[in-house]
Amino acid sequence: MTGLVKSSADLDPRRRRILFRCWHRGIREMDLMLGQFCEAEIEGLSEAELDELERIMAEEDNDLVKYITGAEPVPAHLQTPLFERIAALRPDFSPVTGEEHAAK
Repeated sequence: MTGLVKSSADLDPRRRRILFRCWHRGIREMDLMLGQFCEAEIEGLSEAELDELERIMAEEDNDLVKYITGAEPVPAHLQTPLFERIAALRPDFSPVTGEEHAAK
């Protein structure tokens, strides 16, 4: 299960690769957090934002989950508008838990 809803066929190779990587993180929570964000935003991200997203994606999944959920403070290098947008998205975890939960 990737969770991917829309086709990536119209995306350039870099955006397609980033979208795939966001949906295939290694832990389901990060797949849903980054995957849903990326699917919603990838087409409109600037080259600089894509660079930043790739830097964010280089962080360890377990650390990112803690930062995004507020379990640990966000380090200074991640205190950016893009990271705030990612953290503000409340993904639909129902595929993981089976619970009904509205996205965002």
